[in-house]
Amino acid sequence: MSLSMKASAVLFAAALLAVPGVPLAQPAVQSPSAPASPATGANLNISPKRVTFDRTHRSGTIYIFNQGNAPGAFDITLVDRVMLPDGQILPLADALANPDTKAIADRVRSAQNVLQVSPRRVTLNPGQGQTIRLRVAAAPDDPSIVEVRSHLTISTLPPRDSGTTAEAAAAASNGSGELRFQINALLGLSVPAIVRLNDPDIRAGVENAHVELLRVGDAKGPLTPVLTLDLVRLGANSLFGNIEIKPAGQPRSPAIGLARGVGVYTEIERRTIRIPLNRAPEPGEHFEVTFTDDDTSPGKLLAKITL
Repeated sequence: MSLSMKASAVLFAAALLAVPGVPLAQPAVQSPSAPASPATGANLNISPKRVTFDRTHRSGTIYIFNQGNAPGAFDITLVDRVMLPDGQILPLADALANPDTKAIADRVRSAQNVLQVSPRRVTLNPGQGQTIRLRVAAAPDDPSIVEVRSHLTISTLPPRDSGTTAEAAAAASNGSGELRFQINALLGLSVPAIVRLNDPDIRAGVENAHVELLRVGDAKGPLTPVLTLDLVRLGANSLFGNIEIKPAGQPRSPAIGLARGVGVYTEIERRTIRIPLNRAPEPGEHFEVTFTDDDTSPGKLLAKITL
């Protein structure tokens, strides 16, 4: 008897620049949109890309919108994830199971016991949206914890006609004995939900900045000037902001390098970031590198160095 199987793969659309060869600057949050899912035809958009709570703001909303051409059913869950010093964001369980990342994963403080989320499951027709409400309902048991975080994750549910019985599979094979697989790619998006329990301590530094020529993308492609730096979290809370590189002393000139939505979570003190530049520095030229807040005080300068 043959067996016909349908497998479903969940594709999480992280807002990370997947560039072969060189890991470039990676935002700390998931992408606000993702390609359409072949399984459902649903194309989900989510806004905002990050939600933060504190003692005065204990509730918030996230809006999801099906901009695809078919209905989709979605599960809404809180999932714990860990950031590594190179900017990768991994499921917490995977990082805990890896000896190389367990020490960092042990420092993650989950918000799952702090946040309430409603609704937990929705079905959206094409062109239909849904508001998801989050509320801080409790405080962590340990008063020394200053920040907790989980990722609000929206995942498509498999279509009702996915999967089959062994009897149906056998009948469909017509005695050929072949093993067949059908892959249904399912859509998933995730954004961080952060709860700060004290007055925020947001401080940053930039260290080890230097320009080097690297191949971005194709390993056989041309060399590209890339600024490599360490973004350092100096305060107790996570960082989230924008990095900009300009010629020194020319604040109104166009940026020659930019990375938006860059974060450093509380389980790490620093992360290495690589930002492609529009051009290489001229002999004797100085660059100014700034990191500005895009979280508690948008636009506030948190760190600046001159190369």
